[in-house]
Amino acid sequence: ISRRAISAQRLAVPAQAAGCARQNHYLQILKKQGETLRKSKSQKAALCGVLAALSVVLLLAGSALQVGTYAAPMLAAFLLIPVQVEYGPRYALLLYLATAVLALLLVPETELALFYALAVGHYPVLRCALRAVRPAVVRWVLTFLAFNAAVVLLYALLAALLGPAVWRELAGGGLPMLLVLLGMGNAAFFLYDRALGVLTRYYRLALRPRLRRFL
Repeated sequence: ISRRAISAQRLAVPAQAAGCARQNHYLQILKKQGETLRKSKSQKAALCGVLAALSVVLLLAGSALQVGTYAAPMLAAFLLIPVQVEYGPRYALLLYLATAVLALLLVPETELALFYALAVGHYPVLRCALRAVRPAVVRWVLTFLAFNAAVVLLYALLAALLGPAVWRELAGGGLPMLLVLLGMGNAAFFLYDRALGVLTRYYRLALRPRLRRFL
C-alpha cells in the first residue's frame, strides 16, 4: 500500500466520525422536536377536555336553576376564548363541537342545549372571522343575520321535536310581543358580543402572561 493511500485512509476515519456525529445530532434534534410536538398536542387536548367539561357543567347548572336558558350558553361560550387565543380557530371549533354534542346528549333542557349549539357556542370563532369584513356596517348586518337565522332554526327544530305548542307559546302575546322578544334577544346578543371583546382583551393583557407557561 502506498503512503498516499494510507494518508487517505487516515483522513477518511475522522471525516466518517464527524459525519456520524452530525447525523446523531440531527436525529436527537428531530427526536426532541417530535417529543415537543406530542407534548404540545397532549396539552391542547387536555385543555380542550377540561374546558369542555366545565362548559357542560355550566349548561347543566343553567338547566337545573331554570333561569339560565340563554345566559348559561353565553357563559359557556366564553370558555372558548383561551383556546381561540392560544391554539387558533381549529381547536376552538373542536372544543365547541365537543361541548355541543355533550350538551345535546346530557343537558335535559333541549332549548338551552340548542341555543348553545346553534346560536352562541360557535360565535367566538365566527366573530374573529367576521372582523376581516369591511365596512363595519356590513359586518354587523352579517352578524345579526347569522344570529337571527340560528334562532329561527332553533325554534323550528324545537317545534319539530315538541310539536306546534312551541309556536303557540311564542305567538301567545301577539305579534307586538313577539317583536319585543326578538328585539330583546338581539340586544342581549349585542351585549354578548361586547363582553366577548372585553374578555378577550383582558385575557390577552392580564391572564395570558400568567398562564403562558401552563399552555
